[in-house]
Amino acid sequence: MASLGRLDRLWQRGREFLGTDYAIMGGAMSWVSERHLVAAISNSGGFGVIACGSMEPERLDEEIKATQALTAKPFGVNLITMHPKLDQLIDVCGANGVSHVVLAGGLPSAAAIKRAKDTGAKVVCFAPALVLAKKLVRSGVDALVIEGAEAGGHIGPVSTSVLAQEILPVMAEQLPIFVAGGIGRGEVIVSYLEMGAAGVQLGTRFVCANECVAHPNFKQAFIKAAARDAVPTTQVDPAFPVIPVRALANEGTKRFVEFQHQVISRYRAGELEHKDAQLEIEHYWAGALRRAVIDGDVEMGSVMAGQSVGLVTKVQPCAEIFSELLDQAQGALAARQGSS
Repeated sequence: MASLGRLDRLWQRGREFLGTDYAIMGGAMSWVSERHLVAAISNSGGFGVIACGSMEPERLDEEIKATQALTAKPFGVNLITMHPKLDQLIDVCGANGVSHVVLAGGLPSAAAIKRAKDTGAKVVCFAPALVLAKKLVRSGVDALVIEGAEAGGHIGPVSTSVLAQEILPVMAEQLPIFVAGGIGRGEVIVSYLEMGAAGVQLGTRFVCANECVAHPNFKQAFIKAAARDAVPTTQVDPAFPVIPVRALANEGTKRFVEFQHQVISRYRAGELEHKDAQLEIEHYWAGALRRAVIDGDVEMGSVMAGQSVGLVTKVQPCAEIFSELLDQAQGALAARQGSS
């Protein structure tokens, strides 16, 4: 099919960088992106990424080895730059021959980037703005992910489409750039590839894969949800900043607003120091993602989801998700050829 050949050409750079059939990265979702889903994404032709999150080095070592037992295909590891044992985690990746290290959750230091590159891994970082994309390139990163506010979990303030317009025309020739946030169909993948992206990253779309270990309640919440249900965390007072996280609105999100008001009232009454009040607010969601993903508490847990959740309609095998995305992408390219 001519459209398949054109698709291969469009994302050839991304495929070569990842070592995969398709330039589609799996988003690293804590408690979700573990050995089973990561291996399934890689075995389906994409690029799975382990979410290290708060894992200790020994635990990450175990997860990498377990993933390698399930797939011979390439996969990466996402490390949080604020982790107190970041250097040791990088060394664990190196000892296991991990081909790609993704540094996320803040701007990584040049030293961390160098340490990861010295293991022989390719280093991928997130760029939430053009100025930071340029800084990361100077620091030696091998590829970038630009992720818009439509994404699930921790988000920046700018939409995917605007970030793509800001960064791709300026930076795409310099290094591979993967676009993320709100992507759920093949037609939009083609659009970003045509703008110069090397590939894309999808997270929300893979939560309802058969191979994903998320609790059935968690998957059902995704299937029932509309795009508008995935909303950022509400902050009630700028004096007490809340890190924006996109998740499905539920009883927990409603109570979080009430909880903030209660804590701030105690601060204003002199019952709490500012730093203690801030800490109480930050601790509200401690363990909430695990409660939702693993225990299935989708009422009080944090059901992190991107706005593309409205495009998730059923539980299906990973290979079928890839097949759908490819059919849509090829259909879009065939339509372009037909109208030219």
